[in-house]
Amino acid sequence: VQLQASGGGLVQAGGSLRLSCVASGLMFSSYTLGWYRQAPGKQRELVASITSGGITNYADSVKGRFTISRDNAKNTVYLQMTSLKPEDTAVYYCNARLTIVEYWGQGTLVTVSS
Repeated sequence: VQLQASGGGLVQAGGSLRLSCVASGLMFSSYTLGWYRQAPGKQRELVASITSGGITNYADSVKGRFTISRDNAKNTVYLQMTSLKPEDTAVYYCNARLTIVEYWGQGTLVTVSS
């Protein structure tokens, strides 16, 4: 199983980025997919998730600014991030989970400058 995240980079506050995570080696459509982030000196936290049925969940800090979506035909999960803030700076990780089994991507760095 492999999860390959991409799309991170440097952006000014107020800007937008779209992260992508392509999965292989698993029955993608069955998994709950999530984006987590970890800022320096902080614990990893859930940013957003989407179930196999399309139900989404967001951290309060990103509600109204970030949108998670999935394309099962492409085995890809996306995180559209708008109105970015410096506090969104972190390494973003994608996650695929089915009951007690979960897989992680390698992370992509998002840096938001003020």
